[in-house]
Amino acid sequence: MKNFNGKVLFLDRSDINTDEIIPAKYLTEITKEALKPYLLEDIVLEGFNPTTDIKERTVVLTRDNFGCGSSREHAPWAFEVNGINLVIASGFARIFRQNMFNCGMMAVELHKDVIERIFSLFAGKSTFIETDMEKMTFTFSKESSDDNSDALREVISFEISEYDFALVKAGGWVDYADLNY
Repeated sequence: MKNFNGKVLFLDRSDINTDEIIPAKYLTEITKEALKPYLLEDIVLEGFNPTTDIKERTVVLTRDNFGCGSSREHAPWAFEVNGINLVIASGFARIFRQNMFNCGMMAVELHKDVIERIFSLFAGKSTFIETDMEKMTFTFSKESSDDNSDALREVISFEISEYDFALVKAGGWVDYADLNY
């Protein structure tokens, strides 16, 4: 099973499409590794710099309709090769969402109000997430100063189907098929 813990990248916009996730001009690459430097290269988001802002991030938190546009596995692959195995949003394009689970990654939907609360509490801060797959919870926490006066922590429950959980646990569709067929 992949790692679903780590530092959060906040993308405060709805309708981020697969061409913004990985531009179509790179779809001729033959390895996932070749996609690595181009993740989110074309996204238009004020204050966002893909060269510096993606580094050391392992989770994306975003808004509605994430992964819309062309149906391509390259979008999840570009996240995976950059160490990002979890995307949390208030909604996903159906094919993008399933491609994430087919790769053993997670695309988890939370209610818009929950997403808004997380953005209001944590955006702009150095935020970490811990995923408990048994309890189906995310624990968001902000780094605190030495006196702990600004420590912040929020536990959020999530749900995924038994099938999607099985895909994640197996490491993706190919490994799941090897185990079950």
